[in-house]
Amino acid sequence: MRGARSAKWVAGAIVIALAATACGGGDDKSSDSGKGSGKDGGTFRMGITEPVAIDPYNAQESEGILVTTNLFTGLYSPTADGQVVPALATDKKVSDDGKTWTFNIKKDTKFTNGEAVDAESFIRGWNRVAQKSAASDVAYHMGGVEGFGDVQAGKATTMSGLSAPDPYTLQVKLSEPDFEFYVKLTHSVFSPVPKVAGDAKNKAYNDAPIGNGPFKMSGKWEHNKSITLVRNDDYGLEKAHLDKVQIDILNSNNGVTLEYQGFQSGQYDWARMPTPQQPAAKAKYDPQGEWIEQDTNGMNYLLPITDNGPMKNPKAREAVSYAIDRDAIIKGVFQNMQSKSTTILPPAFKDVYQKDLCTSCVKQDTVKAKQLAKEGGLKPGTTIDLGYNTGAGHEEWIQAVKAQLEEVLGVKVKATGKPFAELLADQQKPKATGLYRFAWGADYPTPDNFLYPLLATASINKDDTGKVTGDNRGRYSNKKFDDLLAKARGTEDEAGRNAIYKDAEKVAMDDMALIPLWNRHQLRLANTKKFNDLTMDFHENPSLVDVKLK
Repeated sequence: MRGARSAKWVAGAIVIALAATACGGGDDKSSDSGKGSGKDGGTFRMGITEPVAIDPYNAQESEGILVTTNLFTGLYSPTADGQVVPALATDKKVSDDGKTWTFNIKKDTKFTNGEAVDAESFIRGWNRVAQKSAASDVAYHMGGVEGFGDVQAGKATTMSGLSAPDPYTLQVKLSEPDFEFYVKLTHSVFSPVPKVAGDAKNKAYNDAPIGNGPFKMSGKWEHNKSITLVRNDDYGLEKAHLDKVQIDILNSNNGVTLEYQGFQSGQYDWARMPTPQQPAAKAKYDPQGEWIEQDTNGMNYLLPITDNGPMKNPKAREAVSYAIDRDAIIKGVFQNMQSKSTTILPPAFKDVYQKDLCTSCVKQDTVKAKQLAKEGGLKPGTTIDLGYNTGAGHEEWIQAVKAQLEEVLGVKVKATGKPFAELLADQQKPKATGLYRFAWGADYPTPDNFLYPLLATASINKDDTGKVTGDNRGRYSNKKFDDLLAKARGTEDEAGRNAIYKDAEKVAMDDMALIPLWNRHQLRLANTKKFNDLTMDFHENPSLVDVKLK
């Protein structure tokens, strides 16, 4: 998942242990379920910037995933500590060759319009995503399903690998073996949808999705203004405790600042904060028990466009990496609240973590940077575009990187900040060039979720105009890397699979397919004076379904 999105993972068997203000009215009913004591009711308030989508067909970054995962429930869910647990799946079977999966679905659950959630609703939802006309940025997650390519190419309207032997049994045939396929089903793109959803370009449904999750929409998405969720009292699993979640959509130019100010004034119950304000915020709110600080399952990179422009040569990309003084930025900008990254995969993946795999990330080396720039055709005076999203606290470190690259390499860096949706659109353009601020947090707990989406050739997904609709925005393509990923997916033994993932990561790192910067370390303010069980979920958002009034 892109963008701002906790815990530390320990891999094991595919269970990886990772490591708005004023309450509204509500009843005083005590809640005996969940993590701790508390009452049902109340309104939880928070701010986000404008999502790309809240409809499962294209929900992709933190803001969209926050809404979508609370509106929809799929076959499996990731717990906050990274375990994959059944949601609507009652059991699963996989064939010996890893290509046929069969899932039994919990009976008697329904969408909020009363429609039954059955196997056909899953097939409907998945086929809706795969349509070429949907132009989904996250459709590639189901790329292994037999027939996906034909639907994407407009040669078919349904994937041949999907069938329903009976109303509550879903069978999925894959084109290639994938012994981790069920883990991918924790992604919201695999959600079921009701018949009324129509195709992916149904704006009425895009703005007011009818789901089957613990919350439902109250009204529609008021773009650039607000989204309101209310408890779904007919939810088929454990019900939420909050009456309402009020989500304000903030100005993308200073959203994180507005979140912080809103928390300080009592307007919001959850907030990020501007990077320069983090030490003061910790000093004030940590003693009050309102400070959350966790290592995460994500990474921060510079994304180089590898098929066009000054970053096309791997040596030019390595020169950029050597020119950056990560230690100085962490100390001066982040006040030592982040840690340096030297890998593509996060340290959370302990069984595959290869410390210092990126040798150019360990320490700034201006001599090597200049030599590699010369060998890579990155001449002094070259203009490098550096795009980043505004409103999320990136301005300070972007300016530091810009200054270092200009000083060491003699290039001209054109740093341009845009709202997140516009930044993503820029990355998709056929003639995109240069570098982009880029971050990734796992959609599901497997190394495949970093390596395949970000770096596999199949994840580039260009349309007829050359626009990139997949998450491989850097257009990195290496057959050796692709072959290793396919081999890993077809390896049932976890230790053997992890060894192949390590080989694949090294291939990509040798090519500087991504330029690692720092590991993700998330900081949040949480209104624990009014709410119990206020924690981060797997996607680094508040775990709304667990929150209770004190």
